[in-house]
Amino acid sequence: MIDLQKKNNIFVLTFNGEQNLWNTEFVRVIAQAIDEIEASQGAAALVTTASSQKFFSNGLDLAWRETAEAADRAAFMPEFMALMGRIITLPIPSVCAINGHAFGAGFMMALCHDVRFMREDRGFACANEVEIGMVIPDPELALFKHKLPANVFFETVQLARRWTGPEAAQAGIVSAVFALPDLLPKAIEKAESLQHLGSNRVVYQTMKERLFGHAASINDVHGAAHLLKNWPHN
Repeated sequence: MIDLQKKNNIFVLTFNGEQNLWNTEFVRVIAQAIDEIEASQGAAALVTTASSQKFFSNGLDLAWRETAEAADRAAFMPEFMALMGRIITLPIPSVCAINGHAFGAGFMMALCHDVRFMREDRGFACANEVEIGMVIPDPELALFKHKLPANVFFETVQLARRWTGPEAAQAGIVSAVFALPDLLPKAIEKAESLQHLGSNRVVYQTMKERLFGHAASINDVHGAAHLLKNWPHN
């Protein structure tokens, strides 16, 4: 289902399924990998990718959703959202190498990484909930709003636009696009350049909490001028 390897200070998390569909079992397996990553110490970074040359992740496992036991189905959303919260605040730098289609939950997973690279010649990034008759939940909307420019946010969540690699790079969804043979090496290279930031994990994670957490500065009711003029008595 997945594979987690560590070479030097770089963790490489690989999805090993054909479509890497999200269900409760998939969430729990990845959560265990994150446990291992978080239990490590010192400089480190994470690279996430998939072994399939067609799919990074094709989103929610709709067939499972129709047949799963009620308890298993009910557990999925809270556990999935909690996992995304852990990844977006991971105490080490994270890089996602999107080597194929990234739909719905797969796109969310990619956006939770600090840096994203994408394959240039094949694959779409898309939040396709509207197309399959689902209302996007608040945490997912918040993720997209924090990670995407305003016009890109609207096209993504309301119009379900499918972004190619070059379009995603131009829109600011990903940092760069590469040919498939270069994608993972470039992601690892980027992770190696950032690994030192993981040396002080408290600081690195605290900064992510300041950006995306409960008291995120960018969500403050006051504007930047007020905060600047009234520091530290805000």
